[in-house]
Amino acid sequence: MNGSRPPLPLSRRLAWFDRSGRLSGLKILCLLLLLAPSVWLAGEALAGTLGARPLTALIHETGRWAVRFLLAGLAVTPARVVLNWPRVTLLRRMIGIAAAAYTLAHFALYIADQNFRWLAIGAEIIERFYLSVGFLSLLGLSALAATSTDAMLARMGRNWKRLHRSIHVLIGLALLHFLLSLKANIAEPVLMAGFFVWLTGWRLLPARRQGQVVALIALTLLAVLVTATIEAGWYGLATHLDWRRVLAANWMPRYGLRPAAVVALTGFGIIAAARLRRRRGDNNRPPRFVPA
Repeated sequence: MNGSRPPLPLSRRLAWFDRSGRLSGLKILCLLLLLAPSVWLAGEALAGTLGARPLTALIHETGRWAVRFLLAGLAVTPARVVLNWPRVTLLRRMIGIAAAAYTLAHFALYIADQNFRWLAIGAEIIERFYLSVGFLSLLGLSALAATSTDAMLARMGRNWKRLHRSIHVLIGLALLHFLLSLKANIAEPVLMAGFFVWLTGWRLLPARRQGQVVALIALTLLAVLVTATIEAGWYGLATHLDWRRVLAANWMPRYGLRPAAVVALTGFGIIAAARLRRRRGDNNRPPRFVPA
């Protein structure tokens, strides 16, 4: 005996099985949802419907999906606590690896778009700030994906947690890259930043308050304020528009749903879903015996 662990059975290693080796409908659904954007993009590319510059369109879309999945992975723990949904933790690793895969695809497509001119690519990454922060995020996410196995967790011990806590910094860098890479419509990166504020702020709450309605309302209002400020500040600095007009647009329905409004609806929707789920849980509990 050399003390090494026996390899896990195949049913424990495949993505669509849970840790007990049973087929998981939740994980299968999640896997299909994670694969759906890549299948859709491949179909659009083959059909020739991605516009005059299909490679550029693929770069942008894979980047968007990478950010979306990064935030989805960050939302797993709040969903477990706020919505009282413990099984959602089964999806964390799968979502994280998918986010890293879309990030790598995003970078690989960028390399192809630059005709594999490695020296020019390196110079661009060094000279352009938005590419520098994006590349740092890519390196960090690749490290997290490479160490996401149970074997690496056992080997690294406490260092594993220290490394994987850097996900917040890496997502922040990815969001900054997303924002700086756009020249006109910044609605989505601002919206993603608002969700990031909510998810990060939730983790800073004391554990006893992470499921309390008052704390969640305050957190949602804070995220809304920060989202509106980011949008107004960006337009004020980058395009020299009157930031007060941009801020006021959040309260004018004729301009449609601004990112801050979407953050508000999402935050209060989460609170309503949590209350409904807890009420159903209370109704399903057997009545307590009260002595006469």
